[in-house]
Amino acid sequence: MLRTICGQQISNQAAGAIWRRLSALPGALAPEGLLALDDATLCGVAGLSRPKAAHARSLATACLDGRLDFARLAALNDVEAIAMLSGVKGLGPWTAGVHLIFAEGRTDIFPSGDIALANSARHLFALEARPAPRALARLAEAWSPARSLAARLLWHHWRHETGRPLIEDP
Repeated sequence: MLRTICGQQISNQAAGAIWRRLSALPGALAPEGLLALDDATLCGVAGLSRPKAAHARSLATACLDGRLDFARLAALNDVEAIAMLSGVKGLGPWTAGVHLIFAEGRTDIFPSGDIALANSARHLFALEARPAPRALARLAEAWSPARSLAARLLWHHWRHETGRPLIEDP
C-alpha cells in the first residue's frame, strides 16, 4: 500500500525512484519505523511530497490502531474492501483499486479515475475526448467480472503507445 501511495498522481518512473529511496531507509517499511521518520527524511531524502508523507503516516497509524487490517481485508468483498481502504486519510478510490489489483489479486476492480486508463480508452475506442471517471466506469461495466484484466490491458496499451516503462522492482 505504501508503494501505491508513492505512485499517486505521478509517472511510473518518478514513483519507482521514490519507492527505491523510501524502501532503502531503515525501518521505513514497518509502521512503527515509518512513524519515527521526520519530514526531512521522508520528503528530503525519499522524495515524498508533504501530503504523501502525511498519507504514509496515516496508513501506518491505521495499521497500528487496527482500522486497517490486511488479513481482514482479504475476507471482504470488493465494495467493502474499497470502503475500508478509502476510510484511511489519503487513500482514495484510485489508491484502493490499484492496491486491490496488484497486491490483493482482485479480478473485478477498475480504477476509473486513472488518467492512463482514460487516455488508453480514448485512443482504443476513438473517443473525441478523454472520458471522465464516471463515463469510464460505465464503459468498464461491460468487462465485469474481469475489469482488473481490462485495466491491465489498457495500462499495457498506454505504455506501448507512449513508450513509458513499467515500475521496476527495487
